[in-house]
Formats: sequence, structure tokens, C-alpha cells
Amino acid sequence: MPVNVNDAQDVWKDVGEHVQFTVLKLKRKNPETDREAIQEFADRSQAIIRSLRIRDSHLAAASGLKVAIGFSNRAWEYLFPNSPKPKELETYTDLTGPQYNMPATEGDIFFHIRASNEAVVYEAQTQFSKFLNDITEVIDETKGFRYFEGRAIIGFIDGTEAPAVEDAADYAIVGDEDPEFTNGSYAFAQKWHHNMDFWEHLKTEEQEKAVGREKFNDLELEDEDKYHNAHNVSSKVDVDGEEQKNHSDECTYSDPASGNTGTYFMGYSRHWTVTKLMLQQMLDTSDFLLTFSTILSGQLFFIPSRKLLEQIADGTFN
Repeated sequence: MPVNVNDAQDVWKDVGEHVQFTVLKLKRKNPETDREAIQEFADRSQAIIRSLRIRDSHLAAASGLKVAIGFSNRAWEYLFPNSPKPKELETYTDLTGPQYNMPATEGDIFFHIRASNEAVVYEAQTQFSKFLNDITEVIDETKGFRYFEGRAIIGFIDGTEAPAVEDAADYAIVGDEDPEFTNGSYAFAQKWHHNMDFWEHLKTEEQEKAVGREKFNDLELEDEDKYHNAHNVSSKVDVDGEEQKNHSDECTYSDPASGNTGTYFMGYSRHWTVTKLMLQQMLDTSDFLLTFSTILSGQLFFIPSRKLLEQIADGTFN
């Protein structure tokens, strides 16, 4: 099957103005009932998305409704026991380094919903839930938002190291190396909590050395001016002299009155092994961002193509 970006779910496009990340766990009471519910959901979810795009008054905006729906390895084996599995799909387990670790958490079904209108995000999740409430429980529900100028909550412009939008599909979408799952994507979801008091007490020059870029104009610092574990050093991976990339959508979340502020990291990739290498290198080098952050969750999901969602809906993929 040839690569067709129009057959992919929304996995490499903008993070959105208003964002909802949801992770659900299957109750696993009755496999047959659960499969029937997922088949109906796979069908109805696409109709819901089409309907909301029509209803959305911001339809013409670049940040209109975008949705990615994924399944973890354990969910895949439970829901589709008679069908093949994406080559690189596995159950994510803890990654460890000399000082820090990236924990694995539960999760079977994943949503990344974003739009320019919060009402559209709310309505999408609400309608999806009608078809899943009986067979799932909520593991995590996080609302994110676009911070000033598209910057991360730590004040630096986000996504500079990621591929440009026009190039991102090549890094985010599975190709003919796994023909049955072409136009799908591996999605790694990870929630970080930041100690903002620690970060904000650093001088701007220290923050720049920690990130590896100038804060105001986003210019990259010379290597000798960065900390050895600056983020843009720790997260860069080369294999045989070639830089490896994925498409990342970092999104700010916050309950500011309680000081619960952080970043929800989304890594969409053609190859899960690339994202995994990046994560491990961040640990091995003790990425400076880890010094003031606590990682709360992490799980790998596969985002099927729209065509595969149709096969799930009609019961031919089970």
C-alpha cells in the first residue's frame, strides 16, 4: 500500500490551541462485548469528527479539529487477537539512566484531540465517551493549551528541533517497511511535572545554557556555550552519522493556583525505535530538563490509518 498522508490520522500537524489528552483502560469484563463496542466506536468516531468540523465556526482556521486515536500493545492483543500487529508495537516499560528514570504507566486507548475552539474539544471527547464508558475507565485526562508565541511553559520556543511541517510526514507516518500498517504512526505519550520555582529562579543565561538556545530569538548557542547536558544536546540522536528525527507535539498544561504545571510530550514517529533512542539518550546524559521535572506517565500507542479504522469498524480486522 503506498503512503498517503490523507489516509493518516492527525499525527504530524499542529498541537492545537485547546488540547485534550485522554488515556483509558479497558475493564476487560467480556472480550466479545468489548470488541463490538470498539467496532461501533471506530465507526461512529469518524462520523463525530466530520460532524464537528461542519459545526465548528472556526472551520476555516488552520487549527480546526484534529484527532488521533490509538491503541496500546496490550489493547491490540486483547481486541484484535486474530489479526497482525505493527512490527514495532510493544508494551512500554520503564527506561532508566544513572540519575533518572522514565516510568511506564497503564493505558489501552489514547486520544489526542485539539481545536481552536474549546467547545469542539469538549464535545468530541464527550461524544466519544458515550461509546466507551461501559467498557473503559479513565486513567488520565489532561487539558492543555497553546502558550504565548507557541513557547513551552519554560519560556523557550517549542519545536525548533522538530522537522518542518512539510517534511514531518516522512518522519511520523509508517511507510512500506510495514505494508499492512502503512499510514499509521507510533505515538509515545508522556506527562512531565515541572518545579517552576526552581526554573524561574535561574538566570536567563543559565536557562539558555540548559536548553541550548537563546531565549528571546531562539538562536542556537555554540556548543561550548551550552551545558554538556543541554536539552538540545541530550535529545539529539545520530545513527551511522545521520540524525534521527520524529515529530513531537509538546503541550503546556497547568492548574496555576495549585502549582501543578508541566508539559505533555507527544512523540509521533514512523519508527518507535527512534523515539526510544531519544528517550534513553536523555536519561543517559541526564538531560538538564530532568533536574527540575518529575515524569508522571508514559505509554506507547499505535495510531491506525483511517482505512484500518474502517476495517476495525466493519469487523474485518479482529
